[in-house]
Amino acid sequence: MILTVTLNAALDITYRVRALRPQTGHRVSEVVERPGGKGINVARVLAALGHRVTVTGFAGGATGRTVRELLAGGPGPVTDALIPVAGSTRRTVSVVDPAAEDATLFNEPGPTVSAAEWDALRDAYRGLLPSARAVALCGSLPPGVPVGAYALLVREARAAGVTVLLDTSGEPLRRGVAARPDLLKPNAEELAELTGSHDPLQAARDARRRGARTVVASLGAGGLLAAGPEGHWRAAPPRPLRGNPAGAGDSVVAGLLSGLMEDLPWPERLARAAALSAATVLSPVAGEFDRARYQELLGRVRVTEAAPTA
Repeated sequence: MILTVTLNAALDITYRVRALRPQTGHRVSEVVERPGGKGINVARVLAALGHRVTVTGFAGGATGRTVRELLAGGPGPVTDALIPVAGSTRRTVSVVDPAAEDATLFNEPGPTVSAAEWDALRDAYRGLLPSARAVALCGSLPPGVPVGAYALLVREARAAGVTVLLDTSGEPLRRGVAARPDLLKPNAEELAELTGSHDPLQAARDARRRGARTVVASLGAGGLLAAGPEGHWRAAPPRPLRGNPAGAGDSVVAGLLSGLMEDLPWPERLARAAALSAATVLSPVAGEFDRARYQELLGRVRVTEAAPTA
């Protein structure tokens, strides 16, 4: 089983408009709601790929109830181990502009989590670890959760002998990487903020020195960069793609974890992750991937060795 942790779950709402123009009114041609937040997106992609997955994190209020209902009715089997909270789960809104082949995103901050609710999450997490082969800790922290939360959860996974992936940003990332996760999945901006270097390969190697065993960085149109004890690689789709980027990084995480579960060599894991990410950008709905485009792109992703800097 793969366990994903989404401390700041969301109801993802996608609006489609004819064209997005600031300071004007818009008629929305389509509204789609999906359960979201980074770890939940990861879980949904993993389930669609045929993996057994459990989600934990926080869900509260009417929005939280909708998230849980949509999660239960999804296309793949995802086990719901979300912890109820008094506050209301946040919403995220993606406004898709087909004319520009782009999307504009709005993210709410999330509910305030009490100390008792955080303790309940930790208890549930410790109870789930013995059944997990891998755990993904993903996304922002809602108000009330300690800034060192991910560092604590990384250490607990490592103590249980469970492979742990971390995908967050800012101070939670800085503290989390020091707890020595097996895999770190930042984007280029997060990696530069962590290390102070804007050279992705140098920054990835620096992040490894700070504690991560392997770093896989999302470089946007540049694809993926991996640096670890097994080697250094770059993976890129055959051409730059425009569309809705919401959830593309989460599909990278799902690709990496599915490759881990299937014991794929690193170049194949990266090709899968890059193809899933590209197919997510091409999907009109946040956090989903276009399966036909995924199959098409998988064989066209270029994976090359990246020479480490001195």
